[in-house]
Amino acid sequence: MGDALAVPAAAEFDEVAADYRAQHAHSTGVSEDALDYFASYKIEYVQQLWAQRGRSPAVIMDFGAGIGNALAPMHAAFPEAELIALDVSRASLDLVDAQAIPQVTTLAYDGLSVPLPDASIDCVFIACVFHHIPAEHHVRLLRELRRVLRPDGMLVLFEHNPLNPLTRLAVARCEFDRDAVLIGAGEMHRRLKAGGFARTERRFCLFFPPVLAVLRPLERFLGWLPLGAQYHLVGS
Repeated sequence: MGDALAVPAAAEFDEVAADYRAQHAHSTGVSEDALDYFASYKIEYVQQLWAQRGRSPAVIMDFGAGIGNALAPMHAAFPEAELIALDVSRASLDLVDAQAIPQVTTLAYDGLSVPLPDASIDCVFIACVFHHIPAEHHVRLLRELRRVLRPDGMLVLFEHNPLNPLTRLAVARCEFDRDAVLIGAGEMHRRLKAGGFARTERRFCLFFPPVLAVLRPLERFLGWLPLGAQYHLVGS
């Protein structure tokens, strides 16, 4: 991504790490506890994908883990898996370390190259990270993720849906999203292909807020509808 990206990105998220949950809750208009709902939602989906394969991943990397919102539900879903929290922000990762979540190792990187061996990861999990990264670096980073992913591994990427007006409002209100550039599902899908992921799929998700969680079973019928607050891509 180049030093021009790596250093400012790290500095920006170092500054907001301690206040991340409060700022995120303010921008989305939900409680801080509701943020855990969104994290668990994503991990439940990843768990379903692996259940369909009939096995569990041994090593999972949370790419752009931040302060680790997804790591506790990830450990609960995959208690035997080694979890690697990767981020450019050391201050954010220090907050992950303070949580002492079992099986979690934190790893700071320069925003350029993933410091892991080839074919060493079973699952790469990415939750709303790429809209913070300049578009010209996406394909290079996706190639890095394909490199560290095992041949039979799986990448699961969630991103904000720019077609959803409430999502756009939440991003506009969020201080640490001030430089974010939302990416359409079709474009992100093309970048995933260019990054070396031969088999891909995409669906829209998060149609219902936490207060309407009882309606979540309906989402399996709505994945084609480009109105969900987010979308997810699966690559292998």
